[in-house]
This record gives sequence, C-alpha cells and structure tokens, in this order.
Amino acid sequence: MSIDARIADDQPDSFAFTKENEAEIKRIIAKYPKGRQASAVMPLLDLAQRQHDNWIPMRAIELIANKLDMAEIRVLEVATFYTMYNLKPVGKYFLQACTTTPCWLRGSDSMMRCIKDRYGIASGETSDCGRFTLLEVECLGACVNAPILQVNDDFYEDLDYASTGALLDSLEADAPLPVGSVSGRSGSEADGGATSLAALKPAE
Repeated sequence: MSIDARIADDQPDSFAFTKENEAEIKRIIAKYPKGRQASAVMPLLDLAQRQHDNWIPMRAIELIANKLDMAEIRVLEVATFYTMYNLKPVGKYFLQACTTTPCWLRGSDSMMRCIKDRYGIASGETSDCGRFTLLEVECLGACVNAPILQVNDDFYEDLDYASTGALLDSLEADAPLPVGSVSGRSGSEADGGATSLAALKPAE
C-alpha cells in the first residue's frame, strides 16, 4: 500500500495537544540526552493517536516534527513504518489480525474468514457500520497462544471461527469478552494443561 493510500484525504485544519499531554511530552523528552529528543517520536505519535480518536492527522505530524526538531518526512517515515499508527480514521474496534506462520498454522484463516463473513471486509477496510476496521499485520509476539487478534490494545488468543464470532458478538454489544485465551487455558500452558512441574513439593 502506498503512503498516499494510508493518509486520510479529509484532514483537520489544526491540531494541538491537550494541557495534560503537553505535560506528558515534557516528561517523555526529558528521558533523552540533549540533542537526542528525536528518540521520543514514537511515544509522541502514540499520544497524538490516542488524543485524536485513534488516528494521527498530518497537522499532528507537523507539530511533533516541530517539537522534536525533526524533518516532517522523518516523523512520517516512522508513522508509516509501524502498523500500530493509523493515518486515517478507524472504527471504534480496530482489529489487528496476525496471519504469519505460527498463527496461520493454528488457524488464523478461520479467524479471518469469520470477520469477512460477518462484515464483508478485507485488510485495510472498515465495516459498513463504521465500528470495525480490520488490518492484517505481522507477528504480534504471542505465537505460543496463536492465533491472535488484537482489539485496540487488548489481545484475544486461541481463536477459531466460532470463538471469533462470539468475540465479535461481545464487541457489537460493547461488552468485550475478558482478554487473553478464549479457550480458558492458563498462560501459555499446553491445551491439556501443564506437562511439567505439575507436582511441585509445597514450600515448607
């Protein structure tokens, strides 16, 4: 997907951080040595996105570049490199679906099919109701509990077609299921439960 395709056509005329976020920006920048403030670009992009309904307008890119003494294109390079940054509006529930090898082997195709069957959307698209946006992403770093669907900031693990449908039902009702494994397994144990250290002697 080209950079132009990732940037919203309709842009606000202005953007300003809230008073609370301005204070947070000062705290973040203070973490880095003088002259190295560009290192704060990622947390500032995140602040802008959270403040602006989960997407970053170009005015925010310009403002961040000014605050960090960076070229605007350098800020835009970071914002377009990472899939966690949105440069156009997304739905209330932003679904990031991992389909790389571990998740694929564990059934991410079924998870994706359920979303497509429900909303008729593919990666990069938003449902007709405007509440769900789907993005196919690279590894989310939770391979052992594959397949994974990230919903906004939360991970849902061990999904199949039916459990993905139940999760979508809960989101439609604005009553999301508890995060973590939808199959109920503890942590990253095997499906059948712990296979080692299962009978540890109680501490005396």
